[in-house]
Amino acid sequence: MAETPLVDQAFARMRRDVLIGNFAAGTKLKVDELQKAYGVSSSPLREALSRLAQEGLVRADERRGFRVAPLSATDLVDITRMRIMLDVPALKDAIREGKDDWEANIVAAFHRLEKIESRLSDGPVVLDEEWSALHRGFHMSLIAACPSQRQLAWSASLFDQAERYRRFSARYRKTLKRKSAEHRRIMEATLQRDSTTACTLLKEHIQSTLQNVEAILQSQASD
Repeated sequence: MAETPLVDQAFARMRRDVLIGNFAAGTKLKVDELQKAYGVSSSPLREALSRLAQEGLVRADERRGFRVAPLSATDLVDITRMRIMLDVPALKDAIREGKDDWEANIVAAFHRLEKIESRLSDGPVVLDEEWSALHRGFHMSLIAACPSQRQLAWSASLFDQAERYRRFSARYRKTLKRKSAEHRRIMEATLQRDSTTACTLLKEHIQSTLQNVEAILQSQASD
């Protein structure tokens, strides 16, 4: 098996570190420090940083180099709008096209996510990689039967771009609002092939992170 190109390795590792918060919003990404951290030369690192900039996770400045993109309500509004534009029609298509194995995968993904969510404490939490992976797996399972591979890829990318905001919301909210009930309702409507209800619930679910983050940012601004 061919080894993964260095630029792809650097991109994947930095992308993960940005998404999970190892690099905080606004952090300057110095190429010499990244070389030491990742053991990769400057050329693949710069290409990886440019790819992260194309995703909106990193900001590029010719004079100042690269910085992790700031967290802002405006950015999340855009991510949310695009997710609704892609995910809701994708779910509608998946409900129309999905077969028995698609349904089984949804049930299994929900079960795994519900198990880990039952172990989360009340109040602010630091979401870990296991929860993030299972949460992503559940959402991707819902739309997996959508026939457009490009739509699925863009949906996955936008889901990942929202990860920083999910973690921010979980870290600063005063009480933990568990998502299991929302996920269950979306799953049940999807399995019942109730496209109207499932799509409405998914839209509301996507919008909830935006509402939570906006409330936290407003609270912090007023302190």
